Amino acid sequence: MIGKSIRLRAPEPADIDIIYRWENDPEIWHVSNTIAPYSRFAIEQYVLNAGNDIFTSRQLRLMIVPLENGSATAGAVDLFDYEPIHRRAGVGIMIDKAFRGKGYATETLALILDYCRNILNLHQVYCNISEDNPESIRLFHEAGFRKNGERKDWLFLNGKWTNEYFYQRFLK
Repeated sequence: MIGKSIRLRAPEPADIDIIYRWENDPEIWHVSNTIAPYSRFAIEQYVLNAGNDIFTSRQLRLMIVPLENGSATAGAVDLFDYEPIHRRAGVGIMIDKAFRGKGYATETLALILDYCRNILNLHQVYCNISEDNPESIRLFHEAGFRKNGERKDWLFLNGKWTNEYFYQRFLK
């Protein structure tokens, strides 16, 4: 998938080190409910065996690559909990700190929503965002997602309880 300033592609062996760094960054563990580091071997096996068949694995990770620098990887977008019968999936975006503020997340979200609507024929896409993440709240709200729920004291982050919001976007 190619946009104006980025392309989305399947993970490749060259991405192993960057994925390893992201997955082992404690600052973002709460986003994926991770509490322990991954080995480089585990990341390597994931990349080599992922297959990118969303129908089998019920998930899909795509790497975000700026067109201006075809070798740099700016982040990743994940579709997860794919439910073909109910025609829905969760979505999450992670942009590397060095690439934030360039509009890549906005463009990524537009591309993945188009993919969800026109290729996967989904009815809706959802995401969960902690209340202390205003950038993600703004991103998803501006993309047409609406807050439809709140889980009180759902996440224990940095020694305090934080609420988590549930956002949905209907595609058809």
